[in-house]
Order: sequence, then C-alpha cells, then structure tokens
Amino acid sequence: MTKSPNRLLGTVFGAVYILVGLLGFTVTNGVGFFATEGGLLLGLFEVNIFHNVAHLIIGAALLLAGLSNVKAARTVNSVIGFAYLALGFLGLFLVGSALNILALNAADNVLHFASAAVLLAVGLGADKRAAGVTA
Repeated sequence: MTKSPNRLLGTVFGAVYILVGLLGFTVTNGVGFFATEGGLLLGLFEVNIFHNVAHLIIGAALLLAGLSNVKAARTVNSVIGFAYLALGFLGLFLVGSALNILALNAADNVLHFASAAVLLAVGLGADKRAAGVTA
C-alpha cells in the first residue's frame, strides 16, 4: 500500500474523514438533520447531522478503496476529488441560503477546494502505470 500514492492517500483521507464525521456528532446536539446552520467543529467548520453522515460515507469509500487496490483508489480519489471541487463551487452560492442543507460556511468551502486539489492531483497524476495492478 505504501508504494501507491493513491492507496496511501485514500487510506489516510478515509480515516481522517471518518474521524471528522464522528467528531462532528459531538457539536451537533440539538442541530436538525438538514439545518442550514450547524455546530462548529474545531471552532471553525460548520456541520449538521447530514454533513457528518456525508463525511462518514466519503471516509468509508476512500478507506475501503485505499485498502483495496490501486485502480479502486485512483477511481475513488478522482471521483471524490471532482465531487469536492463541485461542492466547493456550489458552496460559494449556498452559504447563507435556505438551500444550504450541509450547513456549509466559508471554512468548509476552503477545505473542500483543498481536498479536491489533493485528491485530483494524486488521483489523476499518480500510479498511471500501475492502474491495472493491485499494489
């Protein structure tokens, strides 16, 4: 696994996103599932219960793909990278609106863009020769 940047990134990001999802529940007591304003995780990132569940699902997908094989890790890293890129742009318009069902704030948007950049750079740029090999 450590020979593949995609598998390593998927495993690490997956574990981190699962941890973030679980920690999010510590600040969402009394927050509605789709509330447009949520609790502050680490005093910075706004989350609601839906946002926490999304982190758990994304974390599980990244972790499972990272532990699986290179092709799965590349695919999942790239797909989630594109999804985070889209969410970053969409989040710019959702903050402060009634459609903000993930309780996004500016800090979330910055983190989503950063995650997208890393996931896409590795997903699209690393392990090209080993894409069909289970390293």
